[in-house]
Amino acid sequence: MTLRELLQSVDSEQYSDSALFQKLRKIKPEYGSNRHIQVKLIDGEVAVTNAHVGSLGDILTYPIDFEPDLNISKVQLLDAILHELSSNGFSETEKSDFWSDFDNLQKAKIVR
Repeated sequence: MTLRELLQSVDSEQYSDSALFQKLRKIKPEYGSNRHIQVKLIDGEVAVTNAHVGSLGDILTYPIDFEPDLNISKVQLLDAILHELSSNGFSETEKSDFWSDFDNLQKAKIVR
């Protein structure tokens, strides 16, 4: 199942207040890459990877791979992917602060 198929398989009324869900439903799928969204359980939490590589149109076409033991509903799966796509819950201020300091060489040395 791809992200686009997952979006189409859930009740859209449940996501009527999600701007990201609405945007993803309207985006035209592209086929520029052959990546997979990976979903697994790490320390009791659902972890999503490879959801940021490519345009949103590309990401819609990525198949979703998850561990066979992972027992979650489509809604839980979509919630985890939307959470990851929406910067993992970071606030606008936190994102702005990060990008403002992105080229700060002093902080880059601290991180290294």
